[in-house]
Amino acid sequence: MQKLSAVNDFVVKFANVNGSGSASANQLFAKSILRMGIPIASRNIFPSNIQGLPTWFEVRVSGEGHLGRRGGVDMAVAMNPQTWDRDIAELEPGGYLVYDSTKPLPRSRFREDITVLGVPLTEMCNARYTDARQRQLFKNIMYVGALSSLLGIDPAAVEQLLTEQYRGKEKLAASNREAFHMGRDWARANLPEIGLRLEPADKVGNRIYVEGNAAAALGAVYGGATVCAWYPITPSTSLAEAFERYCRRFRTDPDGRKRYAIVQAEDELASIGIVIGASWNGARAFTATSGPGISLMQEFVGLSYFAEIPAVIFDVQRAGPSTGMPTRTQQSDVLSAAYASHGDTKHVLLLPEDPRECFEFGAAAFDLADRLQTTIFVLLDLDIGMNDWLCEPFAWDDARRMDRGKVMTAEMLEAGTTFGRYLDVDGDGIPYRTYPGTHPSKGAFFTRGTSRDRFAKYTEQGAAYVDNMQRLLRKFETAKSLVPAPIERKASRTTPYGVIYYGSTSAAMREALVGLEQDGVHLDALRIRAFPFPEDVSRFIEAHETVFVVEQNRDAQLRTLITTECGIDPARLVPILHYDGTPITARFIRAAIGRQASSLDVVPLRKTVP
Repeated sequence: MQKLSAVNDFVVKFANVNGSGSASANQLFAKSILRMGIPIASRNIFPSNIQGLPTWFEVRVSGEGHLGRRGGVDMAVAMNPQTWDRDIAELEPGGYLVYDSTKPLPRSRFREDITVLGVPLTEMCNARYTDARQRQLFKNIMYVGALSSLLGIDPAAVEQLLTEQYRGKEKLAASNREAFHMGRDWARANLPEIGLRLEPADKVGNRIYVEGNAAAALGAVYGGATVCAWYPITPSTSLAEAFERYCRRFRTDPDGRKRYAIVQAEDELASIGIVIGASWNGARAFTATSGPGISLMQEFVGLSYFAEIPAVIFDVQRAGPSTGMPTRTQQSDVLSAAYASHGDTKHVLLLPEDPRECFEFGAAAFDLADRLQTTIFVLLDLDIGMNDWLCEPFAWDDARRMDRGKVMTAEMLEAGTTFGRYLDVDGDGIPYRTYPGTHPSKGAFFTRGTSRDRFAKYTEQGAAYVDNMQRLLRKFETAKSLVPAPIERKASRTTPYGVIYYGSTSAAMREALVGLEQDGVHLDALRIRAFPFPEDVSRFIEAHETVFVVEQNRDAQLRTLITTECGIDPARLVPILHYDGTPITARFIRAAIGRQASSLDVVPLRKTVP
C-alpha cells in the first residue's frame, strides 16, 4: 500500500454526533494550525436538529493558501458509528483513519488500502473521569492531543488557545490541558509515524479568521444601521445576533442608553414591514433571512420597490425549495431576489465572495439603498455565512460619511424648490425624497403602493403609470454605475474561452483555474459581484466564443439572468452546476469544465482530471 505523504497540504475530516461537544475541540484543532502560520479552510457540515444526528467538520490544510474545498479526505477522525461506512469510503487510497479503539472491530470493517490508527479514547476517559459529561467532552480533547502528535502540531499553540478560551476559568483550562496531553502522550508512545506532517510556516500573515455572518453584521454597524427586525431562520440567525452584540458595544452611550432597536418579529413578512417603516422615517434598517423568508417577504419588497423606500435584506442562502435542506448551502435565491414580488420589479443584488466583502458590501448596501431608494439584497450563502474563513483584515476610511442620496431639506422646501416625490429632475431616474416632518406643510408625509403621477397624486391613467415604470428602469440603469464592478482574471495566454462565477464559488474557482491550465484548458475568468450587470459583463461574453457559468444551483439561475438581461444567446453560456448542498470543490469544477472542454475541442488532448 502506498501511504499518502504530504507536508502542509492535506484534508482532515471529523465525523461526530451533533450535541456531543465536539465543535469546540475541532475548532481548537483548526486554530492551532493557524497559530503555526499555516493557512487552513474549515467547513462545518451539521444537521438541522439540536442533537443526535451526524455532523462533520472538515479542515483543509493548504500551505499554498487554497481556501475552497478541495474534495477528498486524507485523514478521517471517525467518532460516529452511524456514519462509519460512509466516512471510511470518503478516504483517499493510502489515507489514514483515526478511531476510538476501545471496542475491537473486525478487519472487515476497515479498508485494505488505508492506515488504521486506533486510540482507546473511551477507555482512557473512563479510567480518569467519573462524570458522564466529562467523559464525553474530554474524549474530544484527547483526540486533538493524539492528532497533535501524529501531525506535529505545536502543543504550545494548543495550550495558548485553551488559556484564551478559558480566561478567568483556570480550573477548566487546566483540565482541558490535562486531557490534551493524555491523548498526545498516548499517541507518542503507541502510534507510528505517518506521512502527513505540519511544519511551521509564515503564510497566514495578518489575515483574520472570521465567519461571514459576523462580518456582514459589523458591516451593517459601520454602514449606519440602527434598526434590525428579523425572524429566526437558519442560516441567517447568527447575523442578527452578531449585530446585537456589536450594537451593545458601539451603539450604547456611556450612560447605558441604547442607540439602536432590534425587533424579533412574529414572522418574516412582519420583519420586512418593520424595516420599511423604519426606513421611511429616515433610519437605516435591515433584516436577515434565507430563502423561505424571501418567499414570505415578497409583498413588502414590492412596496419598497414601487414606493421607493430604502431597505437592506441579508439573504444567507440555503438549499430549497420549501424547507429543503436548512443546514446545507446553495446559490438558489438569485432569481427570486432579482425579481422579487409580483408585477415588473428588478432589485439590486450584491454578491460577496468572503467575509471581507461581506463587511464591505454590508456597509455599502445602506448607501446604495439610500441613493437608489429601493431594497438592496446582499446574497451570502451558508458556506460563507456560517463558516470561518481566512481573509484580509477589514478596512475602513474614517473620513467616509454616509451617502443619504437625494434628500430635500426644509431649507430647500422653504426656498420654493419644486418637490415632486416621483419627479426625475436630472435624468438618472432617482427622485428627491424628504423625511417625514422635515417641513410643517411641505414634502412627503405619507406614501402608498398604488399608481400615482410625478407629484404623488393618485391616478390610474395609463400614461402616468408607464412614465413611472420607465423612470424606475432608468434608475436601474443608473445602478449599474454604482454597484461593485466585476473582477477579471486573464489566462496566461490568449484564449477564446471564458468562465463566469460569483460568491462562495470563488475560492474553489481560483484553485481550479490553476489546475485547468495544467490540463491545457486556458480560461479568462470574470467574477460577478453585483446585479444589475455593468457593461463589463456583456463585453466579456462578447469577447469569447464560449463562456462557462459556474454556480451552485440546479437551474443555472445566474446564466438565466445573464441571458435575459444582457440579450446573450444561451448557447454561448455553458452551465457548470453543483447543488448537492455541500460547498463546491476545486476538483468538481476542474473535472466538470474539463469534460465540457473536451467536447468543445477546447484542447486537442486533455490530461486526466481526478
